Amino acid sequence: MRIAYQGEPGAFSEAAARQIDPAAELLPCRGFEDVFDAVITERANYGVLPIENSIGGSIHRNFDLLLEHQLPIVGEVEQAVVHNLLALQGTTMEMVRRIYSHPQALAQCDRFLRRLTDVEVIATYDTAGSAKLIIDEQLRDAAAIASARAAEVFGLATLHVAIQDYEHNVTRMIVIGPKPLSARPADKTSIVFSLSNEPGALFKALSVFALRGIDLTKLESRPVPDRKWEYLFYADLAVAQDALSCGRALAHLAEFAPMLRVLGSYPSCRTTATDKPAPQSFERLA
Repeated sequence: MRIAYQGEPGAFSEAAARQIDPAAELLPCRGFEDVFDAVITERANYGVLPIENSIGGSIHRNFDLLLEHQLPIVGEVEQAVVHNLLALQGTTMEMVRRIYSHPQALAQCDRFLRRLTDVEVIATYDTAGSAKLIIDEQLRDAAAIASARAAEVFGLATLHVAIQDYEHNVTRMIVIGPKPLSARPADKTSIVFSLSNEPGALFKALSVFALRGIDLTKLESRPVPDRKWEYLFYADLAVAQDALSCGRALAHLAEFAPMLRVLGSYPSCRTTATDKPAPQSFERLA
């Protein structure tokens, strides 16, 4: 099995990919779009993407990419995130004048960063990529916010451990792919829909699930591109798509939602802790 993820070795997405299958061959990608492309072009069986962090909230770009592409969500994993401050061996905290990391990581370490003086905070495309930048350019006056594994991969020293604002920092990762990831039955369904701009439209939409006892574990609105002040609604349902209650709810919603699409129905994190990947046969990847 080959799994694509965004970032350099040592990224938290890499750790999530290893949760799926520790023996999998991993394919690092620079951007989220590249992860989709790797799966679409069959350079990878699956892709792993962050979708929501318990501190920083949703990763909105990946909601948009799910809509742009036809790859379904086939699974999810939760990845614990512990941010460390890394620098070249011999660099001290007093020497640091720049700190690099992904915008989400910087936001998750806001309290620590605000305590620093005369330090420039610089956003980059990846946490582990920031660690790689430090070692590649031998930046003696800089540090990176990244994982403990990134420190091992790039041979960096750890100046501070666990600098995130909250101890329990978790990122929920979705898995995309053309085939089921697991033999386990689905117990979660992700959808996106639009509504007419009229009084009670959202209440009416949510009632199709409430009337059938379906729990919404997440509801997110995103702007519709090129249509000012119009929105799409992304929702996670704690039920499989093929359950009778879910089928009836979606059919009811489709009666008045101008657009409705199922993004995937899959086993949730709660049921995949001891799961094993389904057998694969991707001859073109050999």
